[in-house]
Amino acid sequence: MAALLLEKVSDYLGSPEPAVRLILSILIGYPFALVYRRFLFHQSASVIHLFHTLSGLSLAIFNFGSQVYHSALCIIVQFLFLRLMGRTVTGVLSSFIFQMAYLLTGYYYTATDEYDIKWTMPHCVLTLKLIGLSLDYYDGGKDPSQLSAEQKQGALPSTPSLLEVCGFSYFYGGFLVGPQFTLRNYQSLVSREMTDCPGQVPNSAIPALKRFSLGLVFLAIFAVCGPYYPDSYYLTDEFEAQPFWYRCVFILLWAKVNLYKYVSCWLITEGVCILTGLGYNGRSETGEPQWDACANMRVWMFETTPLFTGTINSFNINTNAWVARHIFKRLKFLGNKMVSQMATLLFLAIWHGLHSGYILCFSMEFIIVNVERQAQGLVKDSPTLTAITNGPFYPLIYVVQQFIHWLFMGYPLVPFCLFTYDKWLKVYSHWCHGKQRATKRRTRKMGFLSPSLLK
Repeated sequence: MAALLLEKVSDYLGSPEPAVRLILSILIGYPFALVYRRFLFHQSASVIHLFHTLSGLSLAIFNFGSQVYHSALCIIVQFLFLRLMGRTVTGVLSSFIFQMAYLLTGYYYTATDEYDIKWTMPHCVLTLKLIGLSLDYYDGGKDPSQLSAEQKQGALPSTPSLLEVCGFSYFYGGFLVGPQFTLRNYQSLVSREMTDCPGQVPNSAIPALKRFSLGLVFLAIFAVCGPYYPDSYYLTDEFEAQPFWYRCVFILLWAKVNLYKYVSCWLITEGVCILTGLGYNGRSETGEPQWDACANMRVWMFETTPLFTGTINSFNINTNAWVARHIFKRLKFLGNKMVSQMATLLFLAIWHGLHSGYILCFSMEFIIVNVERQAQGLVKDSPTLTAITNGPFYPLIYVVQQFIHWLFMGYPLVPFCLFTYDKWLKVYSHWCHGKQRATKRRTRKMGFLSPSLLK
């Protein structure tokens, strides 16, 4: 009965059934959070861990059926690593190798040429969570003077129980699409510390409602505009026949709309985290409670920044923070910031999947980010350019910057979304052919005019 109803809803919305299941599962997080606030907030830690485990498992089964065993197996193996190997480098390396190998094996056997919602989607989130758990457990055995401020916040002073690791892993506010958070944060939630009223249910309903409403706005924009900018259009003869300027505008709008599907999911999920209290981030200088601990989006920055780096800093914040903390900064021993950055982006590319499009996307990100930084340095070092950018022409410069910014955002997103080299190479060749055709047209015009100019 439920399957038939879901099929009808999917047909009515024109969306794949797995996508409908995913959205429903994210929304179900709100009733779960209300149950936690109303009935379980003052219960024992074991009861809360059990609730989070069973609720997360129910969502996993609803979406992926019997394939839920993949996450359960990796959680149990990770717990055994903690217990049997302790706070050792061997334990960290074993965790990293096993979790990444399991994820990549899953990619290998389930990957297709299309974007599919399958068990590997939440599993990539879980992989980071479990690797981060092993690193935080390792840091907990070090002398505090050897740890950075970030590492101190995440370091685990004691060994967690299996039920605690399960509750942390399957927490309904982060299991499916993120965000990333540490076991220490989760422990603070369970011990009723993640609240603006110590020991009491947090006053977070209004902040959660705001993020939920904002997420629905972006979801509606994507639902309405998405069909006008499908990925498949890039591979049609119609797209190839379009003039060069049209293709530039299309890729700009396509990139913007395409990212909204991620923005909407993260905002709605953030609302769930805020409602439970996990989003509590202390108080501001003015004494106001802050609820951005699980924010995966800085929406205003994302919509207004004219810089490529600004978009990166406002998008998928917690995953970027995880990678910076556990990969980039731990590669400090290499002694070269650029090499560390390249290694970090390579990790991100492999973590996303085995398709060549991911490698190309993050390679282009590396190039664009560094070129942008050099351009900013040139402007900063030139009094004339600085005066121009801060002068009355700034609004015009801002519009041009935004156009270039989103054009260059869309360009690496093409291989990210089309996956395989035969697809993204065809799209890029369209651009090259388009430029060649435009050049030939200009050449023919000049050839037609040149005899008259010689007379």
